Amino acid sequence: MEKEQNTNAENQNKETEEIKTEEQNNEAQPDNTSENKEEIKELTPEEKIKELEDRFTRALAEMENQRRRFEKEKDDAFDYGGFSFAKEALNLIDNLERSKQILENDEVLKDTEALKKTLEHFEIISKDMISIFSKNGITPIVSVGKKLDPNQHQAMMEIDDDQKEPGTIVQEIQKGFMMKDRLLRPALVSVSKKTKIEKEEKNEENKENSDN
Repeated sequence: MEKEQNTNAENQNKETEEIKTEEQNNEAQPDNTSENKEEIKELTPEEKIKELEDRFTRALAEMENQRRRFEKEKDDAFDYGGFSFAKEALNLIDNLERSKQILENDEVLKDTEALKKTLEHFEIISKDMISIFSKNGITPIVSVGKKLDPNQHQAMMEIDDDQKEPGTIVQEIQKGFMMKDRLLRPALVSVSKKTKIEKEEKNEENKENSDN
């Protein structure tokens, strides 16, 4: 029994010594936190003023960018706010043009006075609609006789035509429109191309020249 008590006492003494040693080691270690705080350099008044000026300049630049974006959005809304409506309204012109073609191709009405007067009224309505569109910045795209422009025209077919340069618009299938400087709808067109015979002749001519 006494032996066990002595053993316990020795163990307690060892634990006490270990705790003391650990506390001494902790006291001996330098306080890195305090050193780090000392290492942080305090800004001078001039540096603080410069930092505030930089922040103020960046804030002003951001405010100016936001103002410009707001102005652009406002201008776009004013200039192109009716873009979707205008695009839908073009169907009226298309339907009017189809109606004219149907009447013109009607064998019963052909060459009659009634057809002539009806077409005249259709033409007046069509011109009025184009005039209203033009007053609101919507203008038709000129196509026939022009070179194909992918930004305004969409080629639907090619037609053999040796009298015109390839890529020249010879027929307008559907009229295109611009809304100010923005494409509202491309014009659907047919463009000219050289005949196959002329292409073969040119190829043979080029071959003969290369042989010579």
